[in-house]
Amino acid sequence: MSTTQLQSVLDRIDSDFDNSLERLFTLLRIKSISADPAFAGDCKAAADHLAKDIATLGFKTEVRPTAGHPAVVGKLNGSTDGRPHVLFYGHYDVQPVDPLNLWHRPPFEPVVTDHADGRKIIVARGAEDDKGQLMTFVEACRAWKSVTGSLPVDITIVIEGEEEVGSKNFVPFLEANKADFKADFALVCDTGMWDPNTPAITTSLRGLVYQEVKIKAASRDLHSGVFGGGAQNPIRVLTRILGGLHDENGHITIPGFYDGVKDLPPDILAQWKNLNLTPESFLKPIGLSLPAGEKDRLLIEQVSSRPTCDINGIVGGYTGEGSKTVIPAEASAKISFRLVPGQDPDKIRQAFRDYVSSRVPGDCKVEFIDHSNAPAIALDWNMKPLAAARKALTEEWGKEALLIGSGASIPIVADFKNTLGLDSVLIGFGLDDDNIHSPNEKYDLKSYHKGIRSWARILAAFAEAK
Repeated sequence: MSTTQLQSVLDRIDSDFDNSLERLFTLLRIKSISADPAFAGDCKAAADHLAKDIATLGFKTEVRPTAGHPAVVGKLNGSTDGRPHVLFYGHYDVQPVDPLNLWHRPPFEPVVTDHADGRKIIVARGAEDDKGQLMTFVEACRAWKSVTGSLPVDITIVIEGEEEVGSKNFVPFLEANKADFKADFALVCDTGMWDPNTPAITTSLRGLVYQEVKIKAASRDLHSGVFGGGAQNPIRVLTRILGGLHDENGHITIPGFYDGVKDLPPDILAQWKNLNLTPESFLKPIGLSLPAGEKDRLLIEQVSSRPTCDINGIVGGYTGEGSKTVIPAEASAKISFRLVPGQDPDKIRQAFRDYVSSRVPGDCKVEFIDHSNAPAIALDWNMKPLAAARKALTEEWGKEALLIGSGASIPIVADFKNTLGLDSVLIGFGLDDDNIHSPNEKYDLKSYHKGIRSWARILAAFAEAK
């Protein structure tokens, strides 16, 4: 791959950027909210639009049905020179827009505007998660095709429509179509940068165990003046149990919870420490100042490489206007555990259930509901594609690309490994302040532009690293 050829591709990206932006806007205008059945037609429209667009690049594309919203599959391969074959993954579905009154403008009318700090930003639902991210890759392919008539590597693209609702129909779809997704490795774009000027590759993801617990006592809600003091109150029982999940030092108290958890290698810990993630930089923008995790760990460890337990919601009794003096018949809570390599999701789920059950008094019953159960992922830092991508990102951004751990969970990475036997390279250009899943979602214009240029370089680097 000649330097001159790559430069021509980068020049094409720059000269065609306004058109690239309008193509993204066309996709952003489609209300592909997967959680609401009322938008099923819009999800189909987004799939059809992407399939048609990707087909113009020479991909053989199909919109394939699943048990839920359709998936888009595009294939451009068949070379005989032994070049790499990559599987690129993205999703076209977006989160609901509620609460609508907090948006500064209609969420499906994309616009480029100014951020408070002067950055140019794209504002719309899906701007970052994941339409803007996936279009950086599509536009990089478009530039290569326009300049050279081909792509540097063989590519299969799969874009699903149910990531925001748990991808429950996508994994069976992968299972049923394994032969169509053979590749050397996968590319996942649903990640971010370290800061607006520093690219990053995510090398580890926390797993997720998500449980719902219900405590039930009396056969009906009770008058607190008649039964108060004599009847068990499920809210009191539940909050006492939940309040004991952490000790005064932020450690999780479930027996066996830390079994298998390893410390970071000293050189990696030193590298992360030099990144200087402080409460001032990380917590102050959201109105906080004190790290709430394990007191003997760095803040960056707390949010990236240590396991966590969080109460995500709690419901019980009367929550309407005014007052109603009742002892509720039941109370419930939703609890998530972010796991790290070495932890077994099944064992953590059972340990949590045992912990709760052992603390429920005799007059109460407990029920559990599973919502998610995914292991943590740790990628091989010596993967050849990882080194190639890191070099390409460093060249584009002028700053060394970081290898970082993510506190988030991306279940599809485990699905690719378990179902297709593929490792994933996770590269994205989102930022912490992009408001994904919130009103006024944004994507930096710089992230979009240099994201396209980055993928163009990365594809060339993959071809050279074969």
